[in-house]
Amino acid sequence: MPSNPSKLHAAFVYYQRLRRVRDYVAQNYSDGVSLKRAAQIASLEEKYFSAYFRQKTGIRFKEWVAEVRITHARAMMKSRNYNITEIAFAVGFRDLRTFERAFKRHTGMTPRAFKNTVRPS
Repeated sequence: MPSNPSKLHAAFVYYQRLRRVRDYVAQNYSDGVSLKRAAQIASLEEKYFSAYFRQKTGIRFKEWVAEVRITHARAMMKSRNYNITEIAFAVGFRDLRTFERAFKRHTGMTPRAFKNTVRPS
């Protein structure tokens, strides 16, 4: 389920610790982004960071990271003819099934259906 972009943007603009986390995720989304590391960057205890992130942004941290990754996956599908598995791993998902579920949850369509709309065969 996609986030509220205006609330998310406002939180990243207003809260410095969330800006640091946003910048970290922007640089590392294709790697193993963890809640633990994000909490360290925000200088908060892990459980508190999780609640803080959700309260300020309106979305769970894990869901937001998935959104970031899906956004990059969509851009890859539009720009080049990568296969779905390559894209899933390139944006940081560890397995294809998780990528497919997250993609459908965030876009309402499967990765293949989306790819076919932006890059017809």
